[in-house]
Amino acid sequence: MPAAVVAKAHRSPKPSAVREKSELEAGLVRLVPEVRAHAMRLAGDSSAANDIAQDAIERALRFADRYDRGTNLRAWVLRIAFNVFVTHWRRRRRERRALQDLASDPCAWTLPTSFGSPDAGDGALLASTRAKLDALAPPFRAVIVLVDLEQRSYEETAGMLGVPVGTVMSRLHRARKRLAAEMPSERDAA
Repeated sequence: MPAAVVAKAHRSPKPSAVREKSELEAGLVRLVPEVRAHAMRLAGDSSAANDIAQDAIERALRFADRYDRGTNLRAWVLRIAFNVFVTHWRRRRRERRALQDLASDPCAWTLPTSFGSPDAGDGALLASTRAKLDALAPPFRAVIVLVDLEQRSYEETAGMLGVPVGTVMSRLHRARKRLAAEMPSERDAA
C-alpha cells in the first residue's frame, strides 16, 4: 500500500465534521425541555415522558449522521420522540397481552405463536380505531394508511397520491390531530 493512502486512512475527521457534530449536540441540548414537554403531551405521565425524551435524544445522537444539516432539527427530534412513544406504547400493549395470556393459562409461554400481518389478528387495529380511521375523509385516511400503517416515506406517499410532499405532511398532521381528538379514552387505557 502506498504511504499516501496509509497516511490518508489515519487522518482525524475533518474539522467541519467535528464542528457540525458539536453544533448538532448543542442544538439537541437546547431542545431537551421541548422534547420532554412533547413527550409529556404524548404519554401523559412524567416517568414515561422522561424515558421517551431520553430515548429520543439518545437516538438522535446515535443517528446524527442521518440528520441533514440545514434542515429543521426540532422537527427531526420531535419525530424521533413520536416514534419512540409509539414503540413504547406498542411494547406496553404486547406486555399487557402477554400477562393476560399467562393469567388465563400459566403454560401459555411455552406454546409457539404464529406471526401475522400487523394489520391482522391480535396485532390489528382495534375495531373502534378502525371505525374512526374509516370515518376520516378519504384524503386524510389515505395518508394515515400509507405513512403510519404501511410505513411509506412522505415522498413515496406524495408520488402515489399525486400531491406535493408538503400536502402529505399537512394532511398527515391534520388527520393525526383529528384521530387523537377522537381517541382520548383509548390513549388513557393504554
